[in-house]
Amino acid sequence: MNSYSSGNWPPVTKNLIIINTLIWLVEYLFRSFAETGLVARLGLHFIGSDMFNPVQPITYMFLHDPSSPMHVFFNMFSLWMFGRMLENIWGSKRFLIFYMVCGIGAAVIQEAVWALTWHHDYIAGIARMNGMTFDHMQQIVDQAAAAGDGRFLRAMAEMKSQMVTIGASGAVFGILLGFAFVFPNIPMYLFFIPIPIKAKYMVAGYAVLEFFFGVSGRMDSVAHFAHLGGMIFGLLILLYWKKKGTLRGGGFY
Repeated sequence: MNSYSSGNWPPVTKNLIIINTLIWLVEYLFRSFAETGLVARLGLHFIGSDMFNPVQPITYMFLHDPSSPMHVFFNMFSLWMFGRMLENIWGSKRFLIFYMVCGIGAAVIQEAVWALTWHHDYIAGIARMNGMTFDHMQQIVDQAAAAGDGRFLRAMAEMKSQMVTIGASGAVFGILLGFAFVFPNIPMYLFFIPIPIKAKYMVAGYAVLEFFFGVSGRMDSVAHFAHLGGMIFGLLILLYWKKKGTLRGGGFY
């Protein structure tokens, strides 16, 4: 088991930050290539889309919005702040496994949410555009799809191809949960609020907010359920390690 030192910058955390930052710089400098190449091929697309391929649940974690440095900055800052502490305690192998499981788990949950909601969202969108009720438009779409209407089928395929998410946020939210699980009572501070909040309460609050935003549709450009997915899969693996008695290392690596 590695000794704990918050000042250390262990290799997996460091290399993840370097890789994500370098890829973002490529995206930023070559915007067209990022949109038509990297994001189109390596961003996480809906599994029902022709744009999906099996490597995307891994590769999407290493892409960020090229027009928003804050996207990659806050993810990498959080990874540096909390990830290095977990890696120093767990060791690099366990930390990398945890990070990847959280990121892939976030992709699984996002895919499930898309599968459950895309048809409703498509009908609701075109109903608003045409001034119709949802039920009326659903009847039209269902009849058109049953008849093989190419216009509606192409429109649905186009919508599916536009469903894409990128970023390390799902994995990072798993790291936040892992930190609160291992250090539940460490005081943390929100920006501009000089009142300490225990890590377990702050992370629980984040989870509640993500669920609220996801269900309510607010900030719908953010993959809230992917964030929750990272936390859910993180919690599952943490509980498994705790049950085995290897949460802090020992014979795991």
